[in-house]
Amino acid sequence: MQATTRLYTLNYDEAKTYLWTIIFVACNLLLPQVFHLVPQGGIIFSPLSLVILVGAYKFGWKTGVLAALLSPAVNHLVTGMPSMSVLLVMTMKLAVLALVAGLTAQHFKSATLPLLIGVVLVTKVLEALGEFIMTGGIAATIADFTIGWPGLLLQVVGGYLIINYLLKK
Repeated sequence: MQATTRLYTLNYDEAKTYLWTIIFVACNLLLPQVFHLVPQGGIIFSPLSLVILVGAYKFGWKTGVLAALLSPAVNHLVTGMPSMSVLLVMTMKLAVLALVAGLTAQHFKSATLPLLIGVVLVTKVLEALGEFIMTGGIAATIADFTIGWPGLLLQVVGGYLIINYLLKK
């Protein structure tokens, strides 16, 4: 008998939603500090995206969106990063990721590598559209593929491992 990974859909009236949001925002405050030890580590590995993907997939889009909206703002206030010039676009991208990941998990009720690849690719397309609407360009989204491909790989493989093994319950 194989145990399956539990995926949740937390609501705004549950204390767990806010507890997990705080945990994910704290992770998004600490994890980038580790990746920024590597030159351009934030751009290459997109650590905020990994945490949002895991949070939304495991605990639902509502928890993911809250963490997505708060993480860049808290990081900016505490560390000055991301810069104000990219804060809104980054927040939009994380919110899109949270929605796509959370709704995918809710619909399919499993976390497989093909599903996570799909989440990342669909998210990138929607982010490019959103970035174009907000800025008139898609330079950062193109950089996600050219410079940030290790981060996309980390989201898929790392997200799969974290959801299915670290946060199994």
